[in-house]
Amino acid sequence: MLFAILTLFPEAIEPYLGSSILRVASEKGLARYLPVDFRDFTRDRHRTVDDRPFGGGPGMVLKPEPILECIEWLERAHGPFRKVLLCPGGVPFAQAKARELASDERILLVCGRYEGFDERLRAELKWDEISIGDFVLSGGELPALCIVEAVTRLLPGVLGDAESAQQDSFGAAGAPQQRRLDHPHYTRPRVWRGKAVPDVLCSGDHAAIRAWRERVADQRTLERRPDLLR
Repeated sequence: MLFAILTLFPEAIEPYLGSSILRVASEKGLARYLPVDFRDFTRDRHRTVDDRPFGGGPGMVLKPEPILECIEWLERAHGPFRKVLLCPGGVPFAQAKARELASDERILLVCGRYEGFDERLRAELKWDEISIGDFVLSGGELPALCIVEAVTRLLPGVLGDAESAQQDSFGAAGAPQQRRLDHPHYTRPRVWRGKAVPDVLCSGDHAAIRAWRERVADQRTLERRPDLLR
């Protein structure tokens, strides 16, 4: 899968794209990450990417020309992309959307800045407009990385254990995990600072362990995210 990330600050995201599970996916040839500075597609000597809003108001608005020309250049080189616009007004990102995006061959993510995008850019192309939550950041770089990682770890062969993605909170489509948070996890030592691992996890009784995990996952979800159970 090819991820193209249009940003004014590629240096801010490149270290993360070369780390951890994203690096593993890249080394295995399962994913490619292409940060592109759309300032390179400006045509004036000041490399202007924003301007004052018509009608007045605070801040600056991203101009449509350099972004669109950057997209057209990418699609001439690589073919059509699924296009994602990262903005506070987008649809909240969820695991179901990650699974949907994981079926695409090429995904293009545009990181917003300032007061947002000229509305004509939205009208020019078909977009998935996505938000990662009801809060505001200075730009779309962190949301882009969230989406890239969520999608990458769903690609076959990326994770060492294919069941890991299925058993996460919000995991497999249609599975109980999708409706609740994950259960607690423990590892060695069995007793740490006076706190012991629950006996059932050391019992070897797999049916009892599975029942315990489902029960405590339901309890945790009821306490923290009752909306999932509804």
